[in-house]
Amino acid sequence: MPHHQSRRSIIAAFSFMFIVAAGAHAEAVVSVSPRLANVSILATGGTIAGTGATSTTTVGYTAATVGVQNLIKAVPELAKVANVTGEQVFQIASENMSNEHWLVLAKRVNVLLAQANVDGVVITHGTDTLEETAYFLNLVVKSRKPVVLVGAMRPSTALSADGPINLYNAVLLAASVEAAGKGVLVAMNDQIQAARDITKTNTSTLDSFRTPELGMLGYIQGGKPFFYRQSSRRHTQDTEFDVSALASLPQVDIVYGHANVGPAAVDAFVAAGARGIIHAGVGNGSLAAKVKPALTSARQKGVLVVRASRVGQGIVARNGEANDDELDFVVADTLNPQKARILLMLALTKTDSSKDIQRMFYTY
Repeated sequence: MPHHQSRRSIIAAFSFMFIVAAGAHAEAVVSVSPRLANVSILATGGTIAGTGATSTTTVGYTAATVGVQNLIKAVPELAKVANVTGEQVFQIASENMSNEHWLVLAKRVNVLLAQANVDGVVITHGTDTLEETAYFLNLVVKSRKPVVLVGAMRPSTALSADGPINLYNAVLLAASVEAAGKGVLVAMNDQIQAARDITKTNTSTLDSFRTPELGMLGYIQGGKPFFYRQSSRRHTQDTEFDVSALASLPQVDIVYGHANVGPAAVDAFVAAGARGIIHAGVGNGSLAAKVKPALTSARQKGVLVVRASRVGQGIVARNGEANDDELDFVVADTLNPQKARILLMLALTKTDSSKDIQRMFYTY
């Protein structure tokens, strides 16, 4: 008998089980099936847990009002694809997601995935920063077991709300053997996306989450995931990052490039104690004449500078629009500014060497 089947058979003798987490309410699971995978749903709030004044309210609704058990009850079909438990980790709109939230979430995910009776984790999340949380977890989760983030573009009370089917697909994906070892995934709009590459591309449409240049990983159709590619970048258990003992993350801020940009934002972030700055430059990460001296000064003060691009696609070429070797800057490769910030924060927990950090940007 395969190991995962024997593990499930052991817990099948129990009619219920509990997830116990510090500060979290334990939730029971009833009628455990030995044939199904065990998936823990960690709820953080967002539109998927939101409510509107009417069934046609798709903007101006209130996020993060529905609890995890009601989310699960709204999709009884979940019982056909997995033994599901629910845990309310946070109840926030995702624009309020912080470094501290990420550390709590990552540690909880790693604790759950280390348990023999957990086969996968689904995280319900607001869409505004879903891509950032997914990439952070992609770098710090220490397991090959599936981790799937899911959200919704419409609140739970809306006509044709997308949350229920998205949640069903996310649980199905987290319960599948096909998803193991592929890094942290995002299940939205019947598609499977990679945490490193996905981004939100539209303020409100259901197909907002895309990987414009490199493409999605696959589809979920007919109750089955279909994978067509996977990321070649290192992730999860193969990274060098460990947050188990971290209580905080280094301060890294983003400076946005635009016409007539000046040095004020760079100077303010340095004065506020930033250890790193992501410069979201125009084009190929270009540096405006008024900003370059401020960034050069920041690097001389020990602040790591990463050249990214506001464009959203393409490689930022090292020694292209700036002499990065001479300036001792790092380039973001294909990471967008918000994801470059995440990698730089984690990199700074390991080293202050720009050369080593550049290696990380080409690795992850």
